[in-house]
Amino acid sequence: MKLALSTHLFVRHRLTTVWLDRTWDAGFPEVEIFCARQHIDYRDKAQVNELAHWFHDSELKVHSLHAPMYSDDVWGRSGPNAVIDITETTKARRMNAVDEIKRALEIADVIPFRYLIQHLGVTGQDFDQRRWDSAFSSLDELKVFARQRGVEILLENTPNLLSTADRLNAFLAETHLNLNYCFDIGHAHMSHGVEDQFERMKERIRSTHIHDNDGSADLHLLPCKGNIDWPKAMQLLGSRREQYPLLLELKEPPGVERLADEAKSAADRITEFL
Repeated sequence: MKLALSTHLFVRHRLTTVWLDRTWDAGFPEVEIFCARQHIDYRDKAQVNELAHWFHDSELKVHSLHAPMYSDDVWGRSGPNAVIDITETTKARRMNAVDEIKRALEIADVIPFRYLIQHLGVTGQDFDQRRWDSAFSSLDELKVFARQRGVEILLENTPNLLSTADRLNAFLAETHLNLNYCFDIGHAHMSHGVEDQFERMKERIRSTHIHDNDGSADLHLLPCKGNIDWPKAMQLLGSRREQYPLLLELKEPPGVERLADEAKSAADRITEFL
């Protein structure tokens, strides 16, 4: 299977060409850029253009962009107004969220990528029909904006009651938005289980987020460092290997210097189960 790496692994650092060189040198042919303003400030044209020039001459390709979750550069610690939630029921707040995601999508004007990975709601959110209505309005607008840039929006299963696999299927059936999915294996493990969630989502999976955890906390560990059954999980993922890459979305492990190399070693270990 094709491998890819999310720059979430380096999210505590400003994204420079040094990190991208290390990703390529480790053996990853594709990358997902994780939009956090302390990492890549999509409002900073100088940073975006510097990366664009590098990608123009590089063999490393951008598979996807992860939509921003906060508008500030401190993981939302500046206050609740920094949270980007397309399911906001207050129109002004919802529109602010949509506008912020559009700013990130404009990266595609200079750095081509195929997919935007989008959360439906935030972690721990309860189900609320009004939030589905807001999500439809947001995605209907974002879908057009993305398509104009050659980008397709993928919805990610996230740890809340709005976007489990069955809720995502129901949302698409109700709204007829005809979107596809990014299957997050760690989030599935925290929900109704990897096999259950994969089987419900498999027809629409176009990308993945590969990481491990203990089944309760969203730890983004290297594969085989939590308690996901990786031999079984890889048999599931391998059953549709032409649909998507194995894209690792990891948290920076403490004390590890060669981050991309460590990620590649973990990827090689789990692909042995195919």
